[in-house]
Amino acid sequence: MSESVLPSVLATGQLQSRVQRRGRYVADSMRHPGKMLPSIASQVISAFTEPGDLVVDPMCGIGTTLVEAVHLGRHAAGMEYEADFAGLTAANVQHARSQGATGFARVACGDARNIATVFGDLQGMAALVLTSPPYGVRTHGHVRCGSREGGGPVQKSNHRYSTDKRNLAHQRLPQLMEGFGQILARCGQLLRPGGVVAITVRPIRVNGHLVDLPGQVIETAEAAGLVLTHRLAALLCGLRDGRLINRASFFQMLEAWRNEEKGRPVCAVAHEDLLILRTGDGRG
Repeated sequence: MSESVLPSVLATGQLQSRVQRRGRYVADSMRHPGKMLPSIASQVISAFTEPGDLVVDPMCGIGTTLVEAVHLGRHAAGMEYEADFAGLTAANVQHARSQGATGFARVACGDARNIATVFGDLQGMAALVLTSPPYGVRTHGHVRCGSREGGGPVQKSNHRYSTDKRNLAHQRLPQLMEGFGQILARCGQLLRPGGVVAITVRPIRVNGHLVDLPGQVIETAEAAGLVLTHRLAALLCGLRDGRLINRASFFQMLEAWRNEEKGRPVCAVAHEDLLILRTGDGRG
């Protein structure tokens, strides 16, 4: 697939996240609460880069962007604020190399607002920046019911990004967007002429109200000097015989059920927006 034939809807949810990662990532990776689908990363990297190109993820989590890049023969650099997850990124890259991945990757632990300094030797070299913003300090995480039949209390696990108050995930949405804009501006310094920024993001609910987070990310990116060229849909659901196969989490479905009981139609999220941007200074 190349950029010229990139579809407006990407069938990236045909397999569940855990199936896409099985054997390709170290087992401990599943405890990260906000992972990018490997199929989204691989399709974007294939569309906008060539073997040997450099891919950057300033908020790399457990390293999905880096792993998919090195498996595709690209090189990668990632930054992650949480030392625990940065360690998982390094483990996943090492695992990919042991499986025959030909690309090289490096990961740094720290605040991505400093990425252009930390990776100063890479300025002007990246073909692609691929990332996703945090969705707040709490996410849906993993759910376990109290009995095999589904009764009893619901237990949540792996639903927090961080306990460090300095992490952007702890900030209110305006402060989060401000910090994300600073990160995008610094990443722009790493892009080569014609480089691309790709962001995966979905709407969120805050106190029960739907928030157009993709729209806010677009405004933030444009304020950072980027220009939106494509707004695509990357499916989180599967497709079987013309039907959608639901991949929504327990809490997404619970929210939909509760609103339906109140007579308010609410749909579970079935896709992520995939925003494709270029620099607005003529380098694209």
